Order: sequence, then structure tokens, then C-alpha cells
Amino acid sequence: MSSRVFFLRIIISLVISLDVFAVSNEELKIGVNAEYETLHPLLSTTAVSRYIIYLAYRPLVYFDHQNRVSPLIVKKIPNLKDKSAEFITEKGVKKLVANWEFKEGLKWGDGTLITCKDMKLSWQVGMTPTVSVASRDEYDDIESIEWTEKTPQKCVVKYKTAKWDFYFKTPSPIPSHLEEKVLNQFGKDKEGYDRNSNYQKDPFNKGLWNGPYVISEAKLGSHLIFIANKNYLGPQPKIKKIVVRMITNSGALEANLRSHNIDMVSRVGLDLDQALVLDRKIKAEDLPFKVDFQEGVTFYHIDVNLENEILKDLEVRKALSYALNKQEMVNSLFEGKAAEAFHYTAPLDRLYTADPKIISIYNADKKKAKKTLDESGWKLAEDGFRYKKGKKLSLTLSLDTEAKVNETLASIIQAQWKTVGVDLKIRSETARFLFTEVIPKRKFDLAMFAWISLPEISQKGVLNSLSIPNEKNTWTGQNFTSFKNAKVDRLLDAYEGEFNENKRKKINDEILKIFTSQIPVIPLYYRAENSVLPKAMKNFKMTGHLYFETLKVENWDLQ
Repeated sequence: MSSRVFFLRIIISLVISLDVFAVSNEELKIGVNAEYETLHPLLSTTAVSRYIIYLAYRPLVYFDHQNRVSPLIVKKIPNLKDKSAEFITEKGVKKLVANWEFKEGLKWGDGTLITCKDMKLSWQVGMTPTVSVASRDEYDDIESIEWTEKTPQKCVVKYKTAKWDFYFKTPSPIPSHLEEKVLNQFGKDKEGYDRNSNYQKDPFNKGLWNGPYVISEAKLGSHLIFIANKNYLGPQPKIKKIVVRMITNSGALEANLRSHNIDMVSRVGLDLDQALVLDRKIKAEDLPFKVDFQEGVTFYHIDVNLENEILKDLEVRKALSYALNKQEMVNSLFEGKAAEAFHYTAPLDRLYTADPKIISIYNADKKKAKKTLDESGWKLAEDGFRYKKGKKLSLTLSLDTEAKVNETLASIIQAQWKTVGVDLKIRSETARFLFTEVIPKRKFDLAMFAWISLPEISQKGVLNSLSIPNEKNTWTGQNFTSFKNAKVDRLLDAYEGEFNENKRKKINDEILKIFTSQIPVIPLYYRAENSVLPKAMKNFKMTGHLYFETLKVENWDLQ
């Protein structure tokens, strides 16, 4: 073989290699690490569902990447300053009336005008007891939604009580011309609407969507395909087609990037430790990708089932907290891109505090953990584990198998708790089963997962005693620990009703004081968010919260 032929082969090989990674606005393939549980905007509870839904759907308002509240499909956010929102008092109760107006020409993907009737239907769906919404609080606080025939896009919403975050609790519209008949026909059956909604049975119907894309293909466990929505009010997306691939083994996402099966890994993709490793590889091998990191509000933690006979003992919960060396976990796994957590409020949130005068902090202390267990009657036996009245201190930690970091964390926690005599068993579940069956129905002792919320948002949905899911309320609510505290219930109400942000901060401090002293949740860490992007990607701005960057997908550009 001549050197010339050999040289040509090398050049051809390099050209082919570079071409494999070529991206353009014709198509973008995104990898996510889990299956969506629903495509219904009102029923979705998981991060991956929200990420996917926001490619095709727009809510009323959102938090942008700078944590500012902005309108999306409405002209403005009603406010007290210009009197588009006003307090009223009826029968001694302080209420709020807000005037919402959809943007002119706002339509569903099939060309149908979006009106107040669509907003009202969302409210009715949320108030239907047989429908499994994440929380009914936001719907229950609305008294009426009214409009006139002449101005069907101007909605007057009366709220039963005056709450500062009313704009986050006003239902975003769903298409009444498609969904009203489904609710009427199946709304009386338990989860009947959930199963028969067009979002479930016919997600390809363009009339379901008001965002820059509509769904053209969906295969559960495999992929979804999004194409441009010609009736989108905003600018047409630069990328013509987006394919979302569900790769539930997060460890396989890198291989799919390298093989060009995907061009990008979403924020709901790599665990932080995996992203850090890949970032080093990309730089070392000069691959045509980049890893973006963003400080976020993701709160990794362990939910404690307070109905468990062992865990209902506060002293056991304290001992488990003292026995964890969280800073060691963070340092060894995340290279400074995560922070030890003390509670649910993240450092980027204005409400954050690490003041030991306000919150209870359980610094790693094995001696204190052992002493606490000894004093509460759990005695160490010859097998290295503790027993009380013949019962072994044995617990099971449930977790999502689809997040690789969970296995590493669980092994570390298991080893640390073993040193103080706690027998921890690990039970892995699929994300879908964990979040639809195990956690809401409290079929666990301890459950490890992450909350992704919003700065300053009320925690009523996860801490209020009325938010405990049960069969009677069709497992609605996210108080999975079954935490009950009458003072916290009152403080949560007070927090939502306080329009002065400094006074809200003081109220939240009181909630955190009780939360950290009672330990319904064992905090682990606050995680930075990450996305792996093609180097060619422009106009991509990652958020660190639940209003995902897909809400601005029309700006993404691969040219």
C-alpha cells in the first residue's frame, strides 16, 4: 500500500468522523434519562415530563434564567401597582381579583383561538376529585373565572384569599374544544379523565399544543418527534425538527452522543458526577460538545415515612442525620459543583439561611449518633447491628434505578449508617413505578430522590397536612412523608398571604426552624444543573429551576 493511499484514507476517515458530529437546524436529537409519565400539562409531576411538554406547551408565566417572573402567553402579570389586581373584602374575608388578558391572536396548534373558557376548563379539571393532579391547592383557591362574549380573551379571576404568588397558581389553559367533552364523559370515574384525555390517547392532535412545536410521533420507552407549530404566535423555531430519545440508562447517554444517536443531553440526563467526567473527556479529546453547568434549586434528599414504626421516633431520625457525612459525599463526587444541604431552600434563593440560630444543623458526628440510639433503646448486638425489644434496626431505602448516582450515594449511605449499627437495605425501582406507586402511596421506609422547584415558592404542596396523598383524594398531593404540624399549616397559609417579601422571609425562617427540628426529610445536597450541547448551539440559556430552558426552545440555533 502506498503512503499516498494511506494518507488519503486518513483524510477520508477524518472527514467522515467530523461529518458524524455535524449538526444543523434541520434536526436536533436530545437525550433524556427517563420516560415521561404523562404529556398532560396539568397532570405531569416529573422533571422529564415538564422538560418534554414545554417543547410544545406554554403556561401563563414563567421564571426565566435570571430568576425573574415574566409573562409568556399573557400581555402582563396582573399587579397592585396599576390596579390590574386589587384586594376586595367579602364577608370579612380579604380576597384578590386579577385581570388576565391573553396575547392577541394566541391560538392552539389547530388554529382555534385560546380563550378564558380554556383557562376555566383547566380549573374545572383541577377541581375534579377523580383527577390525579399534583396538588389541588392552586385550583381550590380560585372562586370564579369570568369573561364577556365580546372579550373572550380577557379573564377576570377571583381568588378566595389574597396570596402573593397567585400568578403561579392561576391555571394555564387547556383546549376546551377538545378536552371538555372528555371531562364530561369520564370525569366521574376514578382517574377516568386521566386515562382518556387527548393528551393521553391522541397527543398528535395539534389542537392540544400552543407552543413552538407539536408532536408528530410518540413511542413510549423510545422517542418523541416534534415538528414546528405553524400557528405558534411567537417566532417560528429555527430548528425544524426535534427528536427526544428516552435513554433510561444514564450511563449510556455518552455512548449515544459519540455514536450520533443524540446530539445533546438534556438537563434531565446526566447525573452531576457523570457530567463532570464527560466534561474532562470532551476537553481532553477535543470533542465537538460543551458541558454547561448552572447553579440550581434541585434538592437531593431522603424522604422519611413518618408512619413507619421505627422512623416515627424523632431520636432515630436525629441519629440517622448525625451518622451521615454529607460534606464528604459532596467533595468526593461533585468537585465543588454541589453544596451540602440543610433544608429544601437552595443557596440561590433569597429565602436561604444556614444560620444555626434559626435552623437545626446535624453535622456529621458518629459518637452523637451512637449515643442518641443508645439512649432511645437501640442496643448494639454482636452482629454489629442494633436491636430494641428483639426488633432489628433495619430499614429499606427506595430509589430510582435510572439515575446512576443514586446507586453510588446509596452505597455510601449504607456504609456510613452501618458504622453506627443501622442495617440499610437498598431497593431499586424504575422511575415510573417509584413516582406513581411507591412514593405517593408510601410503600417505602426511606425514599431518595430530588425536588426541583422554584425560588421563593411556597412549600404548601409538600408540607401541609392536607397535601398528604391517600386513596380518598386519588393520591393527590406531594406530602409523601405524611408530615403533620398544625403550626406549620398556619405558617404556610400566612406565607402565601404575605405580600411583603421581608415579612415572608421571617415566616419562612419559622417554617424552616420546625422543619429542621422535626426531620421529615433528611437533606443531602443542592445540585448544580448540567446540559451537554453541540458546540454550534447558540441562544441556549439554562435555568436552574422547574421552568426548563425548553420554554425558550424557539431561540435555539445550530447554524
